[in-house]
Amino acid sequence: MRLATLPAAVLAVAATLHPIAQQGQPDDVPVRAIEAPAHPLPPEAATAGVTKFSFLAYGDTRSAGPSRAGEPPEDGRELQRVHGEVVDAMIAAARGLAATAFPVRFVVNSGDAVLYGPNGTMWNVSYVPVVDRLVHSTGLPFFFAPGNHDMTTRPAGDPLRQQGLRNTLAAMSNLMPPDGSPRRLDGYPTFAFGYGNVFVILLDSNIAADQTQLAWVTRQLERVDRRRYRHVFAVFHQPPFSSGQHGGPTLEPRTADMRSIYMPLFRRYHVRMTIAGHEHLLEHFVERYDDGGRTYRMDDIVSGGGGAPTYVYRGEPDLREYLEANASQHVRVQHLLKPGPTVADNPHHFLIVRVDGNRLSLEAVSTGATPYLPYGTRQLSLEDPE
Repeated sequence: MRLATLPAAVLAVAATLHPIAQQGQPDDVPVRAIEAPAHPLPPEAATAGVTKFSFLAYGDTRSAGPSRAGEPPEDGRELQRVHGEVVDAMIAAARGLAATAFPVRFVVNSGDAVLYGPNGTMWNVSYVPVVDRLVHSTGLPFFFAPGNHDMTTRPAGDPLRQQGLRNTLAAMSNLMPPDGSPRRLDGYPTFAFGYGNVFVILLDSNIAADQTQLAWVTRQLERVDRRRYRHVFAVFHQPPFSSGQHGGPTLEPRTADMRSIYMPLFRRYHVRMTIAGHEHLLEHFVERYDDGGRTYRMDDIVSGGGGAPTYVYRGEPDLREYLEANASQHVRVQHLLKPGPTVADNPHHFLIVRVDGNRLSLEAVSTGATPYLPYGTRQLSLEDPE
């Protein structure tokens, strides 16, 4: 299916949308599940000897909201065009890497699939067909951590959150471990998986203070075999640090929760990298800290360039309280890559993360006609954390 062409079934749904649904209100439309990948991840034990591969990461694919003139949002009316362009570039990258030493083995997404997650029509018309194309064309597993637009930021049990949760779980039902699996928190969009020497946890940062989720994530980190899983990644939506319109001098409640609750946990278990979105741009922080007489490094990546309206640099985050609270570990934070001040400086993009034994490298790939080299080089090698 070409992204430029809406299937007849999707056109039929879009043609019968209720005006309220078009404006981004909840509806009762059942969300269609994204198709299962042709090449799902093997059982964890089967890849224990794999130490060289790559994976793709991106986030924030939703449309803008209604226009000032009152025109309804694109989500719910048409395919996500820019998301489709990013997916086309991802398919090309996966095919290009297939015969190399770093074949792509999975894709992670940090959320905000659609403008309003409680609206099932938005998922069915605008998002699911695009990810179907990615999964069908590459055969790759696709793993999703929900954003605030998918789930709302209302507390667990709130009716609107429950509707967003229902729709998110329906869309991803073929892609995450089922309830009852040891790598899944029952009833939550929170799960983990292992491939090669990499272990990945995807969590719902919209409820970062939720004690059930926190206890489950803690148990996963406590029990992970670090002799095998050299690199641990955490994927979620709201980043701990950012400098776009959600960051800078602003400290949103979910960001505060991630800083105070999860970042100490990630340091305790030496998480190697966090991958978040929320800001529609690319930026990169490096946190160094001391533990047990050794210095460790955690890279905190913000990659929200999957198709949502582009954000720009607004100012540095105020980290004084964070650094004071974690002074016992001599925490220091470097803003390694800052976003640009204009929309043109921050193109839509995705990331290629290469794993090479104990080493990691990062490459940003944009949909623009000119090469995107935010680090000044095609690939950035990340120093070993130890």
